[in-house]
Amino acid sequence: MKRNQSGFTLIEIAIVLVIIGLLLGGVLKGQELINSAKVKNLANDFKNIPVFIYGYQDKFKALPGDDKKADTNVGAAAADVGNGNGVIGGNWDSVTTTDESYMFWQHVRLAGLAPGPTALADSDYIPTNAAGGKIGIQSGTNVAASAPIKDLSAPPVAIRGSYIVCSDAILGKFVKQLDTTLDDGNTATGSMMAALGSTYAIGASAVATASIDEALTYTVCMGI
Repeated sequence: MKRNQSGFTLIEIAIVLVIIGLLLGGVLKGQELINSAKVKNLANDFKNIPVFIYGYQDKFKALPGDDKKADTNVGAAAADVGNGNGVIGGNWDSVTTTDESYMFWQHVRLAGLAPGPTALADSDYIPTNAAGGKIGIQSGTNVAASAPIKDLSAPPVAIRGSYIVCSDAILGKFVKQLDTTLDDGNTATGSMMAALGSTYAIGASAVATASIDEALTYTVCMGI
Protein backbone atom coordinates (compact mmCIF):
# COMPACT_ATOMS: atom_id res chain seq x y z
CA MET A 1 0.00 0.00 0.00
CA LYS A 2 1.43 3.36 -1.05
CA ARG A 3 1.77 5.95 1.72
CA ASN A 4 1.68 9.70 1.20
CA GLN A 5 4.90 11.41 2.38
CA SER A 6 4.40 14.67 4.21
CA GLY A 7 6.86 17.59 3.96
CA PHE A 8 7.22 21.32 4.51
CA THR A 9 5.25 23.61 2.26
CA LEU A 10 6.90 26.63 0.65
CA ILE A 11 5.00 28.88 3.05
CA GLU A 12 6.31 26.98 6.07
CA ILE A 13 9.89 27.12 4.75
CA ALA A 14 9.52 30.83 4.09
CA ILE A 15 8.28 31.42 7.64
CA VAL A 16 11.23 29.49 9.09
CA LEU A 17 13.67 31.49 6.97
CA VAL A 18 12.08 34.75 8.10
CA ILE A 19 12.37 33.70 11.75
CA ILE A 20 16.02 32.73 11.30
CA GLY A 21 16.66 36.06 9.60
CA LEU A 22 15.04 37.94 12.45
CA LEU A 23 17.07 36.02 15.03
CA LEU A 24 20.34 36.67 13.19
CA GLY A 25 19.43 40.32 12.77
CA GLY A 26 18.68 40.59 16.48
CA VAL A 27 22.01 39.01 17.42
CA LEU A 28 23.93 41.32 15.09
CA LYS A 29 22.02 44.36 16.30
CA GLY A 30 22.64 43.35 19.90
CA GLN A 31 26.37 43.02 19.24
CA GLU A 32 26.35 46.41 17.55
CA LEU A 33 24.70 47.96 20.59
CA ILE A 34 27.24 46.30 22.90
CA ASN A 35 30.12 47.65 20.79
CA SER A 36 28.59 51.13 20.71
CA ALA A 37 28.18 51.09 24.48
CA LYS A 38 31.82 50.07 24.94
CA VAL A 39 33.04 52.86 22.66
CA LYS A 40 30.83 55.33 24.54
CA ASN A 41 32.34 54.21 27.85
CA LEU A 42 35.86 54.52 26.44
CA ALA A 43 35.06 58.00 25.14
CA ASN A 44 33.65 59.04 28.51
CA ASP A 45 37.01 58.27 30.13
CA PHE A 46 38.65 60.92 27.94
CA LYS A 47 35.80 63.37 28.55
CA ASN A 48 35.63 62.95 32.33
CA ILE A 49 39.28 63.55 33.20
CA PRO A 50 39.24 67.22 32.12
CA VAL A 51 36.17 67.63 34.34
CA PHE A 52 38.18 66.25 37.27
CA ILE A 53 41.03 68.65 36.58
CA TYR A 54 38.96 71.80 36.15
CA GLY A 55 36.66 70.92 39.04
CA TYR A 56 39.65 70.49 41.34
CA GLN A 57 41.32 73.68 40.12
CA ASP A 58 38.11 75.63 40.55
CA LYS A 59 37.73 74.46 44.14
CA PHE A 60 41.32 74.46 45.36
CA LYS A 61 43.22 76.63 42.86
CA ALA A 62 45.67 73.76 42.40
CA LEU A 63 46.33 70.89 40.02
CA PRO A 64 45.37 67.41 41.29
CA GLY A 65 48.44 65.30 41.81
CA ASP A 66 50.60 68.43 41.89
CA ASP A 67 48.69 70.04 44.77
CA LYS A 68 51.23 70.86 47.52
CA LYS A 69 48.37 71.48 49.96
CA ALA A 70 46.48 68.27 49.23
CA ASP A 71 46.78 67.31 52.90
CA THR A 72 44.89 70.45 53.89
CA ASN A 73 42.61 70.65 50.85
CA VAL A 74 41.40 67.06 50.60
CA GLY A 75 42.85 65.26 53.60
CA ALA A 76 45.69 63.43 51.87
CA ALA A 77 48.60 62.16 53.95
CA ALA A 78 51.47 64.61 54.40
CA ALA A 79 53.63 62.46 52.15
CA ASP A 80 51.01 62.34 49.37
CA VAL A 81 51.28 65.92 48.16
CA GLY A 82 52.76 67.40 45.00
CA ASN A 83 55.40 70.09 44.59
CA GLY A 84 53.02 72.74 43.27
CA ASN A 85 55.03 73.60 40.16
CA GLY A 86 52.02 73.42 37.84
CA VAL A 87 53.12 70.18 36.16
CA ILE A 88 51.79 66.66 36.71
CA GLY A 89 55.08 64.83 37.14
CA GLY A 90 55.49 61.22 36.01
CA ASN A 91 54.25 59.17 33.09
CA TRP A 92 50.56 58.40 32.67
CA ASP A 93 51.06 54.71 33.49
CA SER A 94 53.41 55.18 36.44
CA VAL A 95 53.13 52.73 39.33
CA THR A 96 55.40 54.82 41.55
CA THR A 97 53.21 56.05 44.39
CA THR A 98 55.21 59.27 44.80
CA ASP A 99 54.70 60.32 41.17
CA GLU A 100 52.16 63.10 40.76
CA SER A 101 50.49 61.26 37.85
CA TYR A 102 49.83 58.42 40.31
CA MET A 103 48.66 60.67 43.17
CA PHE A 104 46.34 62.46 40.72
CA TRP A 105 43.69 59.78 41.27
CA GLN A 106 43.88 59.99 45.03
CA HIS A 107 43.44 63.76 45.01
CA VAL A 108 40.40 63.80 42.69
CA ARG A 109 38.79 60.94 44.61
CA LEU A 110 39.33 62.57 48.00
CA ALA A 111 37.82 65.73 46.50
CA GLY A 112 34.70 63.75 45.60
CA LEU A 113 35.18 64.27 41.88
CA ALA A 114 35.88 60.66 40.89
CA PRO A 115 34.99 57.22 42.27
CA GLY A 116 37.52 54.68 43.42
CA PRO A 117 39.83 53.78 46.31
CA THR A 118 42.02 56.50 47.81
CA ALA A 119 44.66 54.24 49.38
CA LEU A 120 47.71 54.38 47.10
CA ALA A 121 48.52 50.72 47.73
CA ASP A 122 45.00 49.44 47.00
CA SER A 123 45.02 46.70 44.35
CA ASP A 124 42.18 48.47 42.52
CA TYR A 125 43.71 51.94 42.81
CA ILE A 126 44.71 52.36 39.14
CA PRO A 127 41.54 53.02 37.13
CA THR A 128 40.65 50.79 34.19
CA ASN A 129 38.69 51.34 31.01
CA ALA A 130 35.81 49.30 29.58
CA ALA A 131 38.34 46.97 27.96
CA GLY A 132 40.16 46.34 31.24
CA GLY A 133 43.18 48.46 30.28
CA LYS A 134 44.84 51.22 32.31
CA ILE A 135 43.84 54.87 32.22
CA GLY A 136 46.18 57.69 33.15
CA ILE A 137 47.24 61.29 32.72
CA GLN A 138 50.47 63.24 32.48
CA SER A 139 51.48 66.76 31.56
CA GLY A 140 51.77 67.39 27.84
CA THR A 141 54.60 68.64 25.70
CA ASN A 142 55.17 70.05 22.24
CA VAL A 143 58.40 68.11 21.85
CA ALA A 144 57.74 65.18 19.52
CA ALA A 145 60.48 62.97 20.93
CA SER A 146 59.04 62.98 24.43
CA ALA A 147 55.32 62.96 23.67
CA PRO A 148 53.41 59.81 24.64
CA ILE A 149 52.57 59.15 20.99
CA LYS A 150 53.85 60.89 17.89
CA ASP A 151 53.15 60.87 14.18
CA LEU A 152 56.34 59.83 12.39
CA SER A 153 55.39 61.52 9.12
CA ALA A 154 57.79 64.31 8.16
CA PRO A 155 58.12 66.45 10.13
CA PRO A 156 57.31 64.49 13.32
CA VAL A 157 54.17 65.74 15.05
CA ALA A 158 53.45 65.12 18.73
CA ILE A 159 50.07 65.19 20.41
CA ARG A 160 49.43 68.75 21.48
CA GLY A 161 47.85 69.58 24.82
CA SER A 162 48.50 70.85 28.32
CA TYR A 163 47.74 67.33 29.53
CA ILE A 164 47.81 63.94 27.83
CA VAL A 165 45.24 61.29 28.74
CA CYS A 166 46.06 57.71 27.75
CA SER A 167 44.08 54.47 27.79
CA ASP A 168 45.49 51.10 26.74
CA ALA A 169 44.50 47.55 25.74
CA ILE A 170 41.85 48.85 23.33
CA LEU A 171 40.95 46.67 20.34
CA GLY A 172 41.58 48.18 16.93
CA LYS A 173 37.91 48.12 15.95
CA PHE A 174 37.12 50.32 18.94
CA VAL A 175 40.15 52.55 18.36
CA LYS A 176 38.83 53.60 14.95
CA GLN A 177 35.35 54.34 16.28
CA LEU A 178 36.82 56.24 19.21
CA ASP A 179 38.91 58.52 17.01
CA THR A 180 35.92 59.18 14.76
CA THR A 181 33.83 60.06 17.81
CA LEU A 182 36.34 62.37 19.53
CA ASP A 183 38.77 63.57 16.87
CA ASP A 184 39.46 63.67 13.13
CA GLY A 185 38.99 60.01 12.27
CA ASN A 186 42.72 59.51 11.62
CA THR A 187 44.50 57.68 14.43
CA ALA A 188 47.88 59.12 13.38
CA THR A 189 46.98 62.82 13.43
CA GLY A 190 45.07 65.36 15.49
CA SER A 191 44.58 65.50 19.23
CA MET A 192 44.06 61.74 19.53
CA MET A 193 46.54 59.12 18.32
CA ALA A 194 46.94 55.37 18.69
CA ALA A 195 50.10 53.27 19.04
CA LEU A 196 50.33 49.51 18.69
CA GLY A 197 50.49 47.51 21.90
CA SER A 198 49.33 48.02 25.46
CA THR A 199 52.73 48.89 26.88
CA TYR A 200 53.59 52.56 27.04
CA ALA A 201 56.72 53.78 25.27
CA ILE A 202 57.98 57.34 25.12
CA GLY A 203 57.62 58.66 21.59
CA ALA A 204 55.77 55.59 20.29
CA SER A 205 54.87 55.95 16.63
CA ALA A 206 51.21 56.49 15.78
CA VAL A 207 49.39 54.06 13.50
CA ALA A 208 47.18 55.47 10.74
CA THR A 209 43.55 54.37 10.64
CA ALA A 210 44.02 52.38 7.43
CA SER A 211 46.75 50.30 9.14
CA ILE A 212 44.81 49.59 12.33
CA ASP A 213 44.29 45.85 12.84
CA GLU A 214 40.88 45.36 14.43
CA ALA A 215 42.04 42.24 16.27
CA LEU A 216 45.11 43.82 17.92
CA THR A 217 45.22 46.09 20.97
CA TYR A 218 46.45 49.68 21.04
CA THR A 219 47.27 52.49 23.42
CA VAL A 220 45.22 55.60 22.68
CA CYS A 221 46.33 59.03 23.90
CA MET A 222 44.54 62.37 23.62
CA GLY A 223 45.72 65.89 24.28
CA ILE A 224 43.45 68.15 26.33
